[in-house]
Amino acid sequence: MTDLHVGIDEIRAAAALLDGISTVTPVESSNALSAVVGAPAYLKCENLQRSGSFKIRGAYVRMARLSDEEKARGVVAASAGNHAQGVALAARLLGIRAIVYMPTDAALPKVAATRDYGAEVRLIGTSVDDVLVAAREESERTGAVLIHPFDHVDIVAGQATVALEILEQVPDVRTVVVPVGGGGLAAGIVAAMAALAPHVRVVGVQAARASGYQVSLAAGVPTKSVAMSTMADGIAVSTPGVVPFEIIRTFGTDIRTVSEEDLSRALLFVAERAKLVVEPAGVAGVAALMAHPEEYEGPVVAVLSGGNVDPLVLLRVVRHGLAAAGRYLQVRVRLVDRPGALAGLLQDLARHGGNIMHVDHVRTGVGLAIDEVEVTMQVETKGPEHCSALLDHLRSEGYNLAEN
Repeated sequence: MTDLHVGIDEIRAAAALLDGISTVTPVESSNALSAVVGAPAYLKCENLQRSGSFKIRGAYVRMARLSDEEKARGVVAASAGNHAQGVALAARLLGIRAIVYMPTDAALPKVAATRDYGAEVRLIGTSVDDVLVAAREESERTGAVLIHPFDHVDIVAGQATVALEILEQVPDVRTVVVPVGGGGLAAGIVAAMAALAPHVRVVGVQAARASGYQVSLAAGVPTKSVAMSTMADGIAVSTPGVVPFEIIRTFGTDIRTVSEEDLSRALLFVAERAKLVVEPAGVAGVAALMAHPEEYEGPVVAVLSGGNVDPLVLLRVVRHGLAAAGRYLQVRVRLVDRPGALAGLLQDLARHGGNIMHVDHVRTGVGLAIDEVEVTMQVETKGPEHCSALLDHLRSEGYNLAEN
């Protein structure tokens, strides 16, 4: 494992390189999350890092160690967003020309930010795998150095500096929960903790719809999985990197998965209770803590890996999170088609605290009697118990609730 080794000397050297470059991001205690976990819980705010995620750490370390001849050839990278911005910023700081391949459906704010940092952006394909192929071809064709998003010892060593900060900021930490895509951040934290605090448990968290590490760990080697669509695009990686996989496998790191509902609930929770804007991938650790709080010993630190979220995506995810948290109720009611019937229903809901967000009123439809209308409503509620109370009230008043 010599060529894949990331030890404490490499990590401390990376920290020295990053001094004055990356930000020592804050660790915020969260009373709300502590109440969920039943132990002290903290948020490591890499969403507040330069370029909006932890990626500047690894990208800068990798690029700063290039020879003068390699720097002159320029660099090429592939990313859905965060690595793109990290490479672009590092290239600007180091005076290196950068070309970044991004998927055609990459979030517009991430594309704009990457260009603003000075990189040339080329849009191609629909996935991280597609852009990686294009970046490798560009590297072979032009001699530009490929800066891989996670599969290099310098990248992993740079990301590992997050762990050094956690140990200083929360000296009694027992568990660190971290999002996992290709595995560079998780592997770096695992390597650092193994060297400095082997009693600290590191848990990696993937989206259930893109759980390449579970497939690969079962196979014993990095294995390509079928990555389904997930809101956590930042960790939607089909094949783990060789370097991070070897570290994660060697140290027996736990890898858990979370559902889309878990992710949206966690994003809403962090926004409401911690007042932090975090992208869906960045809240994977919080999602795991909220889904199974009994499985994590405190003090626990959840790494918020990034905050680069498209406002349109944020809007959709917040709505999804409200529904997953029981804050939205969608209900269909069949009414007799007579004047005042709809107004009576809406007034009934309002009197019991339901806030009507949207109403569809259908007079003709399959299964409707000639004197019936169907009303579909989205109702803002105060939580799951209020949802149940509203439905019970409607039934008790004789309303005909259609099955959703």
